Amino acid sequence: MSGSPQQTRRVILASLVGTSLEWYDFFLYTTASALVFGKLFFPSLDPFYATIAALASNAVAFVARPLGGIVFGHYGDRVGRKTVLVVTLLMMGVSTFLIGVLPGYESVGILAPVLLAVLRFVQGLGLGGEWGGAVIMTMEHGDPRRRGFNASWPQVGVPAGFVLATALLALLSLIMPNAAFLAWGWRVPFLLSGVLVLVGFWVRRRVTESPEFTEVDTKGAKATMPLVEVIRTHPRALLSAFTARIGVDVAFYTFTAYILVYITTVLKLDRSVGLNAVLIGSALQLALIPAFGALSDRVGRRTVYFGGVVGAAVWVFAFFPLLETKSFPLIALAAVVALVTHAAMYGPQAAFIAELFSTRLRYSGASMGYQVAGILGGAIAPIVAVALFESFRSTLAISVYVVIALAITAIGLAIAPSPHDLETPASVPQKA
Repeated sequence: MSGSPQQTRRVILASLVGTSLEWYDFFLYTTASALVFGKLFFPSLDPFYATIAALASNAVAFVARPLGGIVFGHYGDRVGRKTVLVVTLLMMGVSTFLIGVLPGYESVGILAPVLLAVLRFVQGLGLGGEWGGAVIMTMEHGDPRRRGFNASWPQVGVPAGFVLATALLALLSLIMPNAAFLAWGWRVPFLLSGVLVLVGFWVRRRVTESPEFTEVDTKGAKATMPLVEVIRTHPRALLSAFTARIGVDVAFYTFTAYILVYITTVLKLDRSVGLNAVLIGSALQLALIPAFGALSDRVGRRTVYFGGVVGAAVWVFAFFPLLETKSFPLIALAAVVALVTHAAMYGPQAAFIAELFSTRLRYSGASMGYQVAGILGGAIAPIVAVALFESFRSTLAISVYVVIALAITAIGLAIAPSPHDLETPASVPQKA
């Protein structure tokens, strides 16, 4: 059962706009934690430990995301996908705006980093509920034969949000003196979120509920305790979703967040070098993620996903040597190829994870599998990278760390059960 083509397009647009704004909010914090939060909220610490503290405050969101997945996944499977998506969007927008008006350590002392961590936690709750709903809405409205392509559009929100957030920070960093940027310039993109979220709210209010959820509701087949039932009936699917996600997260945050730390603190280059390199790669992902999602509809999810895993594992050993040339074209090449490999994993990932769970449990199951992995993936990846370099004074240790994480992802792909509740014609390859 699927919606009309017109409604499917509207849902895809709403999901893309909403997830782009939520990831814009999320990446503003991630980028700012690598560039300015250490100086503003932890000024009494040594620069190295200030960076660690800022990145640790960033990691708070990853701890909150599974909780958001549990809470909003429950209501997404109980009351519907649409309502939950409106709530999560508002949570992200309001908390991001408040970060933009938050006083620094010099004004309110220890209260400043505490409030920063609290607001980051709220962001994590919102994002924890957002991903599953956006992916499922696009997947459940569209043609079953195009689930990889349709479900990849919320994934495009990641590079779209990153491009928007990074472009604004890069522009402000370029046109403003460093003192002004640290004093107030970094706040502008956070305050802008208050306006952007109103746009996303209007777009999301116009979409209809998922037809597959409506069918479950009509039949009275909704789960009473979705998460409990997921754990009891889909343990292998949960394990597969969790492990298949870890390496993707570690690679992504090494390629997009740690690169900023490494370029500014180790190579002593201007922050704009790293920002612009990642910006170029992220812009290309806007087209590559849906392209790889569509490819997974033709050749299978695991085939495309695994190709990205292998590509990232190989490229990480060229990534840091290219950065060390201090040549912007080569640094940009390092970031671009790295994010191409990430797109190959991320494009089919949404449908791969969501298809592991039955319709009545899909929001809870997909959200939990995806979000719990973020704690051992993206939450600690930049911190581990900083610590490894500090211990070994070599990027080789970081590359090995990324490869180990990607090997775990390969195992997750290998153990995945067959897709659940798919209406796949015999002429279309099964997307295990």
